[in-house]
Amino acid sequence: MTTTTTIPNISSTQGANPLKGLLAYGQSPWLDFIRRNILLNGDLKKMINEDGLRGMTSNPAIFEKAITAGDDYNDVINAPDAKSSTAMALYEKIAIRDVRDACDIFKPVHAESKGRDGYVSLEVSPNLAFDTQARLKKRAASGKLSAAPTS
Repeated sequence: MTTTTTIPNISSTQGANPLKGLLAYGQSPWLDFIRRNILLNGDLKKMINEDGLRGMTSNPAIFEKAITAGDDYNDVINAPDAKSSTAMALYEKIAIRDVRDACDIFKPVHAESKGRDGYVSLEVSPNLAFDTQARLKKRAASGKLSAAPTS
């Protein structure tokens, strides 16, 4: 069996970003990383605009590296209520805030793509992977965090 396809000519624009060229193939580049500073300093917006970034994902291991890499999260870690919080509660506070803020930054992508792109995902805790009811309770307790950009 032979298949044929038409390859879009993405090299016609001199200096075209190859990541943006993926869009011509129906591919949506995602970033497998999240860190507070890229949300605040404009780097995420720049990657969306210049590189054609269409979404992002994270997980507890990525957040662990981000949290321990600097002082981006000191406001949460050093907050007055932090001493009475569990490590999981602090992680969830950090993760939910960053995912929501990233969703807000991706909102124009979500609108422009009519909901095809512009999502931010967060892997579910392995402790909840096979417990649907516990995942739903966690979601409800977190303020119904949505993967789609907030309004």
